[in-house]
Parts: sequence; C-alpha cells; structure tokens
Amino acid sequence: MKWYPWLTAPYRQWVGQQTAGRGHHALLLHSLPGNGEEALIYGISRWLMCQQRQGEKSCGECHSCRLMLAGNHPDWYVLAPEKGKNSIGVELVRQQIEKLYSHAQQGGAKVVWLPHAESLTDAAANALLKTLEEPPEKTYFLLDCHQPASLLATLRSRCFYWHLACPDTALSLQWLQRQIPAEPISMLAALKLSEGAPLAAERLLQPELWAIRTALCSALSSALNSSDLLSLLPQLNHEDAPERLQWLSSLVLDALKWQQGAGEFAVNQDQLPLVQQLAQMATTPILLHSAKALGHCRHQLLSVVGVNRELLLTELLLNWESALTAGSYSTSL
Repeated sequence: MKWYPWLTAPYRQWVGQQTAGRGHHALLLHSLPGNGEEALIYGISRWLMCQQRQGEKSCGECHSCRLMLAGNHPDWYVLAPEKGKNSIGVELVRQQIEKLYSHAQQGGAKVVWLPHAESLTDAAANALLKTLEEPPEKTYFLLDCHQPASLLATLRSRCFYWHLACPDTALSLQWLQRQIPAEPISMLAALKLSEGAPLAAERLLQPELWAIRTALCSALSSALNSSDLLSLLPQLNHEDAPERLQWLSSLVLDALKWQQGAGEFAVNQDQLPLVQQLAQMATTPILLHSAKALGHCRHQLLSVVGVNRELLLTELLLNWESALTAGSYSTSL
C-alpha cells in the first residue's frame, strides 16, 4: 500500500507510545476521507504483526511481513460490510470475536481492522463492547471512522481516540504537484474543496471530474445572467448530485465571504469572478437561505431512501430562481 509523507509523524508517535508501554489495544482513528488513513492503519498493522521489528519499522523480511505484503495474513482481520450491504451486522461481529479467542496462527499479534466503524449496527457495536474491554492476549482493534459522533458512546469510551489532522497546505500542494499536472490555483481550490485532504483533492483534480466542476461553474454563471436557474438541472441530476451540490454551496458561502470583505478566505480561488457575480446579484439573506436550502437538499439525497432526485432538485432550483427574481425567499425549510 502506498505511503504518504504526512503520515510519518503520526505513525512514529503511535509506535513510540506502544514501545514506551503507553499504548492502547483499541485505536479509534478519526480523519477526513482522502487523508491516507488506510495507509496509516496498514502501516501500524504491519508493525504489530512483524516478528523482527527494526525499531519503529517493520522488517519486511519475516514470514509475517511477507504474508502482510501478500495480503493474506491469517491473523489480520478486516471487518467490513458484506458484499451488497451497507452495515456490519451482529452475526458478522460474533463470528469475528470467536476467531480471536483461538491461538494466533503465526504466534504473534492478532489485529482487527474496521475500515468504516460507522457501519456497525447498534447490536453489532454492543456485541463488540465486551471484547474491546477485555481483549484476548496480543489482540488489537484499529477502528477507522469519519464520523465518530455516529458511534455509540460506550464504544468510543473503550477506545483511544486519535484525530488524524490534514497536513499543512504547503506540504499538500508540494505532494499534489508531483502527482498530477494542474495549475497551482486549481490545486489550491481542489484542496480547499476537499477540506485539506490531499488524496481527495487529487481525485477531484482528475481531468474528467475537474471538467465537470468547471462546466457546472460556467453553467451557473450563465444561469444567473439569464435568471434561469432551472437550466442547471441537467448538470445536477446525476448520482453524484450531493458532491455537485456541495460545490454550489461552497460558491454561495464564498459569495457571503466576499460581501463581508473576506474574499481572501474564499474556497473557490479559481472561480473568483463567479463568486463576485453571486455576491453582487444576491443579498446576504438570500445567500444565507440558499446555502441552507442547498445543504438541506444534499442531506435528503444522502439520507432518504428512494427519494425522487429530479423532483427534489427541480424544487430547489425553482425556489432559488424565484428568490433571486423577487429579492426574497417565499418558502422556508
């Protein structure tokens, strides 16, 4: 698995705690998506499994290291939703726990990785509590989580919480420059849109996806000039509509910053003319309500099963169009 330069310091910190006897058997790693958390978890797992550690590094040569590199170590368990499911059920957790009480096949540590701990059902989380509190010898749990607030408080209390912060902007930009050809201003905008997560920014900068965002920005400018916000529907009515709504929300919030004289803090640094256009065409109350409406629509798309996406987006755009024309919103969320 690929390693990233901003992971070295947190990796050394965690390994240092373990070697100093201050480590914890259950780690709850909180990070933004696209921050390289999977690589960090894998690196920690390799160190725990290694039979001939070289200080803070795994040797890469012992039998356990070779099994980890091959991806088939019998004592490294990945607890993830079964194919076609979005959650980890109680039966899957019970089956995993039963395996942990048998002797390690390689005679060393046993590691359980939960890539998306939020996917545990309440019943599954409760089934895991006892083992987290009193784990078998040399057993470690590595929980990767993007929304720790969604976990049971009792589960969080049994883990060592660790926040993996995004790297410094300068470091992230240097890394992005080595990964993908793009304008520096585009890299900065992608990084800001990704909340500072470098891997998420790299994904956004892929030519096909970046072109979609650029086209949406251009379409919004034209729609504002023609007072026809409904013309954005073809751009938005896709499976990735939540991401595109997030792009629009960031532009609206940037327009609010511009109105308050804080344009230097805008996220969309490559779209400042559009930000200014929005700021000039809409009042502060309209922009505030627009941001709220966009967020509400995005939440419904992400959380309501079977929602009519086209109808929801149509209502959003028509209300937004009416508000810009009338100078105020006539409906409320």
